[in-house]
Amino acid sequence: MSLQGKKFVLGITGSIAAYKACYLIRGLVKRGCEVQVVITPSGKEFITPITLSALTHKPVISEFFSQRDGTWNSHVNLGLWADAMIVAPCTASTLGKMAHGIADNMLITTYLSMKAPVFIAPAMDLDMYRHPSTQSNLQQLLRYGNHIIEPESGFLASGLEGKGRMEEPDEIIRYLDDYFKGNTRQLEGKRVLVTAGPTYEKIDPVRFIGNYSSGKMGVALAEECARRGAHVTLIAGPISAPLHDKRVERIDVESCEEMYQAATPRFAACDAAILCAAVADFRPETVAGTKIKREKDDLVLRLSPTHDIAAALGGMKRPDQVMVGFALETDHEESHAQDKLRRKKLDFIVLNSLRNEGTCFQTDDNQVTILSAEGCKPYEKKPKAEVASDIVDELAARLVRK
Repeated sequence: MSLQGKKFVLGITGSIAAYKACYLIRGLVKRGCEVQVVITPSGKEFITPITLSALTHKPVISEFFSQRDGTWNSHVNLGLWADAMIVAPCTASTLGKMAHGIADNMLITTYLSMKAPVFIAPAMDLDMYRHPSTQSNLQQLLRYGNHIIEPESGFLASGLEGKGRMEEPDEIIRYLDDYFKGNTRQLEGKRVLVTAGPTYEKIDPVRFIGNYSSGKMGVALAEECARRGAHVTLIAGPISAPLHDKRVERIDVESCEEMYQAATPRFAACDAAILCAAVADFRPETVAGTKIKREKDDLVLRLSPTHDIAAALGGMKRPDQVMVGFALETDHEESHAQDKLRRKKLDFIVLNSLRNEGTCFQTDDNQVTILSAEGCKPYEKKPKAEVASDIVDELAARLVRK
């Protein structure tokens, strides 16, 4: 993991979003990072140093002098110690001070002494964010080589988008992970098709055949590809997982037939397809026009096979395209996945098993094995966002080789 052993100075300013710093610290520490908090005096009005110290296992730095005996905190040493500095949340006031070198607190002096990259997550209301002085300060900080992390627009290198809301801690960590891997814009210019979620096959106007897929894995994959610069089309069944990244083109469908009709004409224009959807294998042979009433003790449904979307796209696949499939199995997992890999002409397949508790449907975690003609790579259980990063690493490596 690229963040293992990294040292971060986390600057916290006086914003209502300061509580998010706790989640950011917890996520970084969980990934094996050291975190040293530097907080402004106004920041302490929103979150207590005791809370932050308990999470980091380090004293929180706020003032130049920590004692009345001449002991002082060296901003220069902090600048040399850190692998990166993160200012999250960063208020409009602190943005202005950073842009113009107004060193009136420990956080700004640490920033001015920092030898490592600096990542800034602005947090303010929309009017303050839109004000020309704020936008000018953001542009100035970009010219200094800082990284601005914001919701929906990623980093502010290609335009002034975003709404001033502090980016979520998981997204900040993912951005940092990408940065230290060196793959922030790895898929620039590529077009990726992603399918996600279940399909519903109607029995009558109120009932359907479906499955428990939430779409979380597919959405995480779509957002990860977009984060790395790809143009992403997400074809989503009836999913409950929210899609936050506005760069992803989303097409909503319900049935396998609708997903097939959406995917097949778009595949030719794509460099890669990630087929993560849990598509129903069968549909009712006939669909009742009105609600079926309970009139007897049993009901017989005749089922017909649906389109095999992966096989259809595999038949259309060009040598320069990469196709990724998924296999959810309950027994003989690896042999079933290898068979699917060959039959559907996939470059690699992501295997997960219902025998791994707390993974798969409707969970935030997953545990997968990536299988290909070259062998298999098992991964530990981790959040689906991190699993998506592993899968897109494999995809990106194969696109380079094509």
